[in-house]
Amino acid sequence: MTFPLTKRAVIAVSAAAAMVQSAWSADGAVLERWRSYTGVTWSACAAAKTPFRNSVNAPIAGIHFDAGGRAFVSTPRLIAPDAPATLSILDTSLDGGPARLTAFPSEEGNAIHAAPETSLRNVLGFHIDRRNGWLWALDMGFVAGEAEAPAGGQKIVVYALDSGRAVKRIPLDAVADRKGSFLNDIAVDEVRKIAYISDSGLRSAPENSAGIIVADFLSGTSRRVLHRHRSVLPEPGVKVVSHGYEVWPGNPLTLGINGIALSPDAQTLYWTVTTGPHAFSIPADVLANAGASEEVVSSAIKPIGDVGGNTDGIVTDSRGRLYMTDVTHNGIVRFDPMTRAMSLLAANDGISWPDTPAVTPDGFLVLTASRLNEHFAGAVKAGNERYELWRMRLDQSNGASPAAMR
Repeated sequence: MTFPLTKRAVIAVSAAAAMVQSAWSADGAVLERWRSYTGVTWSACAAAKTPFRNSVNAPIAGIHFDAGGRAFVSTPRLIAPDAPATLSILDTSLDGGPARLTAFPSEEGNAIHAAPETSLRNVLGFHIDRRNGWLWALDMGFVAGEAEAPAGGQKIVVYALDSGRAVKRIPLDAVADRKGSFLNDIAVDEVRKIAYISDSGLRSAPENSAGIIVADFLSGTSRRVLHRHRSVLPEPGVKVVSHGYEVWPGNPLTLGINGIALSPDAQTLYWTVTTGPHAFSIPADVLANAGASEEVVSSAIKPIGDVGGNTDGIVTDSRGRLYMTDVTHNGIVRFDPMTRAMSLLAANDGISWPDTPAVTPDGFLVLTASRLNEHFAGAVKAGNERYELWRMRLDQSNGASPAAMR
Protein backbone atom coordinates (compact mmCIF):
# COMPACT_ATOMS: atom_id res chain seq x y z
CA MET A 1 0.00 0.00 0.00
CA THR A 2 1.55 3.32 -1.07
CA PHE A 3 0.67 6.92 -0.38
CA PRO A 4 1.59 9.06 -3.42
CA LEU A 5 2.23 12.66 -2.45
CA THR A 6 -0.57 14.33 -4.36
CA LYS A 7 -3.41 16.53 -3.23
CA ARG A 8 -5.87 13.99 -4.61
CA ALA A 9 -4.29 11.22 -2.54
CA VAL A 10 -4.46 13.29 0.64
CA ILE A 11 -8.12 14.04 0.04
CA ALA A 12 -8.80 10.37 -0.68
CA VAL A 13 -7.14 9.20 2.53
CA SER A 14 -9.09 11.73 4.59
CA ALA A 15 -12.36 10.86 2.89
CA ALA A 16 -11.77 7.13 3.37
CA ALA A 17 -11.11 7.61 7.05
CA ALA A 18 -14.29 9.64 7.45
CA MET A 19 -16.30 7.05 5.51
CA VAL A 20 -15.01 4.20 7.69
CA GLN A 21 -15.83 6.06 10.89
CA SER A 22 -19.42 6.47 9.70
CA ALA A 23 -19.60 2.83 8.61
CA TRP A 24 -18.45 1.16 11.81
CA SER A 25 -19.42 3.50 14.61
CA ALA A 26 -22.88 1.96 14.78
CA ASP A 27 -21.38 -1.41 15.74
CA GLY A 28 -20.65 -0.19 19.25
CA ALA A 29 -16.85 -0.07 19.34
CA VAL A 30 -16.05 3.33 20.77
CA LEU A 31 -12.72 4.90 21.63
CA GLU A 32 -13.23 7.43 24.40
CA ARG A 33 -10.81 10.08 25.58
CA TRP A 34 -10.15 8.79 29.10
CA ARG A 35 -7.42 11.11 30.37
CA SER A 36 -5.99 14.32 28.90
CA TYR A 37 -2.91 16.01 30.33
CA THR A 38 -1.35 19.41 29.71
CA GLY A 39 2.16 18.04 29.87
CA VAL A 40 3.92 16.12 32.62
CA THR A 41 5.37 16.81 36.05
CA TRP A 42 7.54 14.84 38.42
CA SER A 43 6.71 17.04 41.38
CA ALA A 44 6.47 15.20 44.69
CA CYS A 45 3.34 17.21 45.44
CA ALA A 46 0.28 15.30 44.25
CA ALA A 47 -1.63 18.55 43.77
CA ALA A 48 1.09 20.14 41.62
CA LYS A 49 -0.31 21.99 38.61
CA THR A 50 2.94 23.26 37.14
CA PRO A 51 4.38 21.15 34.32
CA PHE A 52 8.02 20.19 34.16
CA ARG A 53 9.83 23.13 32.53
CA ASN A 54 10.67 21.13 29.41
CA SER A 55 7.44 19.14 29.37
CA VAL A 56 6.95 19.74 25.64
CA ASN A 57 10.01 17.56 25.00
CA ALA A 58 8.90 14.71 27.27
CA PRO A 59 5.81 13.21 25.59
CA ILE A 60 4.23 10.09 27.06
CA ALA A 61 4.85 7.19 24.66
CA GLY A 62 4.62 3.72 26.23
CA ILE A 63 2.07 2.49 28.77
CA HIS A 64 1.47 -0.82 30.55
CA PHE A 65 -0.47 -1.88 33.65
CA ASP A 66 0.48 -4.19 36.48
CA ALA A 67 -1.92 -6.72 38.03
CA GLY A 68 -3.19 -4.10 40.47
CA GLY A 69 -3.98 -1.61 37.72
CA ARG A 70 -1.02 0.73 38.27
CA ALA A 71 -0.04 2.50 35.06
CA PHE A 72 3.62 2.67 34.09
CA VAL A 73 4.64 5.01 31.28
CA SER A 74 7.76 5.87 29.31
CA THR A 75 8.87 9.36 28.36
CA PRO A 76 11.76 8.66 25.99
CA ARG A 77 14.63 11.14 25.93
CA LEU A 78 14.60 11.37 22.14
CA ILE A 79 13.96 15.11 21.84
CA ALA A 80 15.78 16.39 24.93
CA PRO A 81 17.80 14.59 27.60
CA ASP A 82 16.80 16.50 30.71
CA ALA A 83 13.56 14.86 31.89
CA PRO A 84 13.97 13.66 35.49
CA ALA A 85 12.98 10.14 34.42
CA THR A 86 12.37 8.11 31.30
CA LEU A 87 10.28 5.45 33.12
CA SER A 88 7.61 6.38 35.66
CA ILE A 89 4.37 5.49 37.39
CA LEU A 90 1.39 7.59 36.26
CA ASP A 91 -1.39 8.60 38.64
CA THR A 92 -4.45 7.78 36.52
CA SER A 93 -6.86 8.79 39.28
CA LEU A 94 -6.32 12.39 38.15
CA ASP A 95 -7.41 13.99 34.89
CA GLY A 96 -6.44 17.36 33.50
CA GLY A 97 -3.42 19.45 34.34
CA PRO A 98 0.02 17.90 33.92
CA ALA A 99 0.29 14.13 34.25
CA ARG A 100 1.58 13.31 37.74
CA LEU A 101 4.57 11.01 37.41
CA THR A 102 6.75 9.23 39.94
CA ALA A 103 10.10 8.03 38.62
CA PHE A 104 10.57 4.24 38.60
CA PRO A 105 12.58 2.80 40.21
CA SER A 106 13.73 6.30 41.31
CA GLU A 107 15.12 9.50 39.83
CA GLU A 108 18.59 8.27 40.73
CA GLY A 109 17.88 5.08 38.79
CA ASN A 110 16.99 7.24 35.74
CA ALA A 111 20.02 9.57 35.92
CA ILE A 112 21.76 10.01 32.56
CA HIS A 113 25.08 10.92 34.18
CA ALA A 114 25.23 7.73 36.24
CA ALA A 115 26.90 4.52 35.07
CA PRO A 116 25.35 3.71 31.65
CA GLU A 117 25.20 -0.03 32.37
CA THR A 118 23.07 0.43 35.49
CA SER A 119 20.97 3.60 35.15
CA LEU A 120 18.05 3.98 32.73
CA ARG A 121 18.91 6.49 30.01
CA ASN A 122 16.26 6.27 27.29
CA VAL A 123 13.30 3.89 27.56
CA LEU A 124 10.63 3.64 24.89
CA GLY A 125 9.47 0.03 25.12
CA PHE A 126 9.02 -1.99 28.30
CA HIS A 127 7.03 -4.99 29.49
CA ILE A 128 5.04 -5.59 32.68
CA ASP A 129 5.54 -9.21 33.70
CA ARG A 130 2.49 -9.99 35.85
CA ARG A 131 3.48 -13.63 36.28
CA ASN A 132 6.81 -12.93 37.96
CA GLY A 133 6.04 -9.49 39.37
CA TRP A 134 8.71 -7.82 37.24
CA LEU A 135 9.15 -4.95 34.82
CA TRP A 136 11.46 -5.48 31.83
CA ALA A 137 12.85 -2.09 30.75
CA LEU A 138 14.43 -1.84 27.30
CA ASP A 139 17.06 0.91 27.33
CA MET A 140 17.98 2.38 23.93
CA GLY A 141 21.20 3.63 25.49
CA PHE A 142 21.61 6.98 23.74
CA VAL A 143 19.81 10.22 24.61
CA ALA A 144 19.09 13.27 22.47
CA GLY A 145 22.29 14.96 21.37
CA GLU A 146 24.44 11.83 21.46
CA ALA A 147 25.77 10.40 18.20
CA GLU A 148 26.02 6.96 19.76
CA ALA A 149 25.07 5.11 22.90
CA PRO A 150 27.86 4.93 25.49
CA ALA A 151 29.33 1.51 26.16
CA GLY A 152 26.93 -0.47 28.33
CA GLY A 153 24.00 1.85 27.70
CA GLN A 154 22.05 -0.56 25.47
CA LYS A 155 20.51 -3.12 27.80
CA ILE A 156 17.51 -4.75 29.43
CA VAL A 157 17.04 -4.10 33.13
CA VAL A 158 14.53 -6.31 34.96
CA TYR A 159 13.05 -4.76 38.10
CA ALA A 160 10.90 -6.13 40.91
CA LEU A 161 7.60 -4.24 40.67
CA ASP A 162 7.06 -4.13 44.42
CA SER A 163 10.45 -2.73 45.42
CA GLY A 164 12.11 -1.37 42.29
CA ARG A 165 15.10 -3.62 42.97
CA ALA A 166 17.10 -4.56 39.87
CA VAL A 167 16.74 -8.33 39.44
CA LYS A 168 18.81 -8.73 36.28
CA ARG A 169 20.72 -6.71 33.69
CA ILE A 170 21.21 -8.09 30.19
CA PRO A 171 23.75 -6.15 28.06
CA LEU A 172 22.89 -5.64 24.39
CA ASP A 173 25.94 -3.87 22.95
CA ALA A 174 27.14 -7.10 21.34
CA VAL A 175 23.92 -7.47 19.30
CA ALA A 176 22.94 -3.81 18.75
CA ASP A 177 24.78 -1.05 16.91
CA ARG A 178 25.58 1.80 19.29
CA LYS A 179 25.25 4.29 16.40
CA GLY A 180 22.60 2.77 14.15
CA SER A 181 20.22 0.75 16.35
CA PHE A 182 16.87 2.00 17.63
CA LEU A 183 15.71 -0.46 20.30
CA ASN A 184 12.01 0.12 20.01
CA ASP A 185 9.83 -2.44 21.78
CA ILE A 186 9.97 -5.66 23.78
CA ALA A 187 7.77 -8.75 24.21
CA VAL A 188 8.44 -11.33 26.92
CA ASP A 189 7.74 -15.04 27.34
CA GLU A 190 7.12 -14.89 31.09
CA VAL A 191 7.41 -18.66 31.57
CA ARG A 192 10.66 -19.27 29.72
CA LYS A 193 11.89 -15.74 30.57
CA ILE A 194 12.89 -14.97 27.00
CA ALA A 195 12.58 -11.44 25.60
CA TYR A 196 12.08 -10.49 21.97
CA ILE A 197 13.19 -6.99 20.96
CA SER A 198 12.39 -4.99 17.85
CA ASP A 199 15.37 -3.00 16.56
CA SER A 200 13.95 -0.52 14.06
CA GLY A 201 17.40 0.66 12.97
CA LEU A 202 16.03 4.19 12.62
CA ARG A 203 19.36 5.87 13.36
CA SER A 204 20.87 4.12 10.35
CA ALA A 205 18.02 5.02 7.96
CA PRO A 206 17.47 4.80 5.08
CA GLU A 207 19.69 1.69 5.18
CA ASN A 208 18.06 0.58 8.43
CA SER A 209 20.06 -1.90 10.50
CA ALA A 210 16.76 -3.46 11.56
CA GLY A 211 16.32 -6.88 13.12
CA ILE A 212 15.02 -8.87 16.09
CA ILE A 213 17.03 -9.53 19.25
CA VAL A 214 16.37 -12.61 21.40
CA ALA A 215 17.52 -12.23 25.02
CA ASP A 216 17.60 -15.00 27.60
CA PHE A 217 17.11 -14.06 31.27
CA LEU A 218 18.62 -17.23 32.72
CA SER A 219 21.88 -17.09 30.79
CA GLY A 220 22.01 -13.31 30.44
CA THR A 221 22.92 -13.71 26.76
CA SER A 222 21.34 -12.38 23.58
CA ARG A 223 21.33 -13.11 19.84
CA ARG A 224 20.39 -11.13 16.75
CA VAL A 225 18.18 -12.69 14.07
CA LEU A 226 16.56 -11.59 10.81
CA HIS A 227 19.08 -8.78 10.43
CA ARG A 228 17.86 -6.61 7.52
CA HIS A 229 15.37 -9.27 6.46
CA ARG A 230 12.71 -7.81 4.19
CA SER A 231 10.00 -8.46 6.80
CA VAL A 232 11.66 -6.07 9.29
CA LEU A 233 12.66 -3.33 6.84
CA PRO A 234 10.67 -0.29 5.66
CA GLU A 235 8.71 -1.14 2.53
CA PRO A 236 9.92 0.67 -0.60
CA GLY A 237 7.63 3.41 -1.86
CA VAL A 238 5.51 3.54 1.30
CA LYS A 239 4.91 6.86 3.05
CA VAL A 240 3.83 7.30 6.65
CA VAL A 241 0.55 9.23 6.78
CA SER A 242 -1.20 10.76 9.78
CA HIS A 243 -4.45 12.74 9.56
CA GLY A 244 -4.20 12.66 5.77
CA TYR A 245 -0.71 14.12 5.51
CA GLU A 246 2.72 12.63 5.02
CA VAL A 247 4.82 12.60 8.18
CA TRP A 248 7.89 14.81 7.79
CA PRO A 249 7.72 15.58 4.05
CA GLY A 250 11.19 16.19 2.67
CA ASN A 251 12.64 14.03 5.45
CA PRO A 252 10.25 11.08 5.42
CA LEU A 253 9.98 8.75 8.39
CA THR A 254 11.74 5.50 7.50
CA LEU A 255 10.94 3.17 10.38
CA GLY A 256 11.28 -0.59 10.16
CA ILE A 257 9.99 -3.16 12.64
CA ASN A 258 8.22 -1.40 15.51
CA GLY A 259 5.44 -3.11 17.46
CA ILE A 260 6.17 -6.63 18.72
CA ALA A 261 3.93 -8.94 20.75
CA LEU A 262 3.51 -12.57 21.82
CA SER A 263 0.35 -14.64 21.75
CA PRO A 264 -0.92 -15.44 25.28
CA ASP A 265 0.47 -18.98 25.05
CA ALA A 266 3.83 -17.48 23.94
CA GLN A 267 3.86 -19.74 20.89
CA THR A 268 3.58 -17.03 18.22
CA LEU A 269 5.50 -13.78 17.87
CA TYR A 270 3.93 -10.93 15.89
CA TRP A 271 5.42 -7.71 14.56
CA THR A 272 4.58 -4.77 12.34
CA VAL A 273 6.59 -2.29 10.28
CA THR A 274 5.67 1.39 10.59
CA THR A 275 6.80 2.38 7.09
CA GLY A 276 4.68 -0.35 5.57
CA PRO A 277 1.15 -1.70 6.03
CA HIS A 278 1.88 -5.38 6.70
CA ALA A 279 2.02 -7.55 9.80
CA PHE A 280 3.98 -10.78 10.28
CA SER A 281 4.19 -13.78 12.57
CA ILE A 282 6.63 -16.58 13.35
CA PRO A 283 6.58 -19.55 15.74
CA ALA A 284 8.45 -18.40 18.84
CA ASP A 285 10.18 -21.77 19.16
CA VAL A 286 11.99 -21.10 15.89
CA LEU A 287 13.42 -17.85 17.22
CA ALA A 288 14.21 -19.35 20.61
CA ASN A 289 16.24 -22.14 18.99
CA ALA A 290 19.81 -20.84 18.94
CA GLY A 291 20.77 -23.61 16.53
CA ALA A 292 18.26 -22.65 13.83
CA SER A 293 19.89 -21.31 10.68
CA GLU A 294 18.93 -17.96 9.20
CA GLU A 295 17.30 -19.83 6.33
CA VAL A 296 15.13 -21.87 8.70
CA VAL A 297 14.12 -18.76 10.62
CA SER A 298 13.35 -16.81 7.45
CA SER A 299 11.25 -19.61 5.97
CA ALA A 300 9.08 -19.77 9.11
CA ILE A 301 7.83 -16.18 8.75
CA LYS A 302 4.17 -15.83 7.76
CA PRO A 303 2.59 -12.59 6.55
CA ILE A 304 -0.73 -12.23 8.36
CA GLY A 305 -2.20 -9.50 6.20
CA ASP A 306 -2.46 -5.88 5.21
CA VAL A 307 -3.32 -3.71 8.21
CA GLY A 308 -4.64 -0.95 5.95
CA GLY A 309 -2.32 1.80 7.10
CA ASN A 310 0.80 2.62 9.09
CA THR A 311 1.11 1.19 12.59
CA ASP A 312 3.01 1.77 15.81
CA GLY A 313 2.43 -0.39 18.92
CA ILE A 314 0.73 -3.80 19.14
CA VAL A 315 -0.63 -6.05 21.89
CA THR A 316 -2.55 -9.32 22.24
CA ASP A 317 -5.51 -10.05 24.51
CA SER A 318 -6.24 -13.19 26.54
CA ARG A 319 -8.06 -14.74 23.54
CA GLY A 320 -5.02 -14.32 21.32
CA ARG A 321 -6.37 -11.49 19.18
CA LEU A 322 -3.84 -8.91 18.05
CA TYR A 323 -4.50 -5.16 18.35
CA MET A 324 -2.47 -2.63 16.36
CA THR A 325 -2.54 1.15 16.62
CA ASP A 326 -3.32 2.61 13.18
CA VAL A 327 -1.67 6.03 12.86
CA THR A 328 -3.15 6.53 9.38
CA HIS A 329 -6.77 6.16 10.50
CA ASN A 330 -6.38 7.34 14.11
CA GLY A 331 -7.60 4.12 15.65
CA ILE A 332 -7.20 0.42 16.41
CA VAL A 333 -7.05 -2.53 14.01
CA ARG A 334 -7.66 -6.09 15.22
CA PHE A 335 -6.40 -9.36 13.77
CA ASP A 336 -8.14 -12.57 14.82
CA PRO A 337 -5.82 -15.58 14.26
CA MET A 338 -8.76 -17.99 14.39
CA THR A 339 -10.64 -16.41 11.48
CA ARG A 340 -7.67 -14.62 9.87
CA ALA A 341 -9.86 -11.50 9.80
CA MET A 342 -8.24 -8.07 9.91
CA SER A 343 -10.63 -5.30 10.97
CA LEU A 344 -10.67 -1.66 11.96
CA LEU A 345 -12.36 -1.71 15.35
CA ALA A 346 -12.64 1.98 16.12
CA ALA A 347 -11.18 5.35 15.21
CA ASN A 348 -11.54 8.93 16.30
CA ASP A 349 -10.29 12.06 14.56
CA GLY A 350 -9.40 13.46 17.98
CA ILE A 351 -6.60 10.89 18.28
CA SER A 352 -3.26 12.11 16.97
CA TRP A 353 -0.62 9.39 16.55
CA PRO A 354 -1.99 6.43 18.54
CA ASP A 355 1.15 4.89 19.97
CA THR A 356 1.18 2.11 22.56
CA PRO A 357 -1.87 -0.09 23.29
CA ALA A 358 -2.19 -2.01 26.56
CA VAL A 359 -4.85 -4.24 28.11
CA THR A 360 -5.88 -3.37 31.67
CA PRO A 361 -6.72 -6.02 34.29
CA ASP A 362 -10.39 -4.96 34.12
CA GLY A 363 -10.74 -5.48 30.36
CA PHE A 364 -10.08 -2.14 28.70
CA LEU A 365 -7.76 -1.50 25.80
CA VAL A 366 -5.90 1.73 26.60
CA LEU A 367 -3.66 3.60 24.19
CA THR A 368 -1.42 6.64 24.38
CA ALA A 369 -1.73 9.52 21.92
CA SER A 370 0.72 12.40 22.27
CA ARG A 371 1.22 13.75 18.71
CA LEU A 372 4.69 12.20 18.71
CA ASN A 373 5.29 12.93 15.02
CA GLU A 374 4.67 16.64 15.60
CA HIS A 375 6.83 16.75 18.72
CA PHE A 376 9.76 15.16 16.91
CA ALA A 377 9.32 17.70 14.10
CA GLY A 378 9.40 20.57 16.60
CA ALA A 379 5.89 21.61 15.60
CA VAL A 380 4.40 21.66 19.12
CA LYS A 381 5.00 24.84 21.08
CA ALA A 382 5.67 24.78 24.82
CA GLY A 383 2.39 24.99 26.67
CA ASN A 384 0.41 23.40 23.84
CA GLU A 385 1.36 19.80 24.56
CA ARG A 386 -1.51 17.39 25.19
CA TYR A 387 -0.70 13.88 26.30
CA GLU A 388 -3.80 11.70 26.20
CA LEU A 389 -5.01 8.22 27.08
CA TRP A 390 -7.86 6.77 25.03
CA ARG A 391 -9.66 3.55 25.85
CA MET A 392 -12.30 1.12 24.71
CA ARG A 393 -13.84 -1.92 26.32
CA LEU A 394 -12.94 -5.08 24.45
CA ASP A 395 -15.43 -7.34 22.62
CA GLN A 396 -17.70 -4.56 21.42
CA SER A 397 -17.44 -4.82 17.66
CA ASN A 398 -16.75 -6.96 14.64
CA GLY A 399 -15.04 -3.98 13.01
CA ALA A 400 -14.66 -2.91 9.38
CA SER A 401 -12.44 -4.71 6.89
CA PRO A 402 -9.19 -3.05 5.75
CA ALA A 403 -10.65 -2.91 2.24
CA ALA A 404 -13.17 -0.39 3.52
CA MET A 405 -10.34 1.77 4.86
CA ARG A 406 -9.06 2.63 1.40
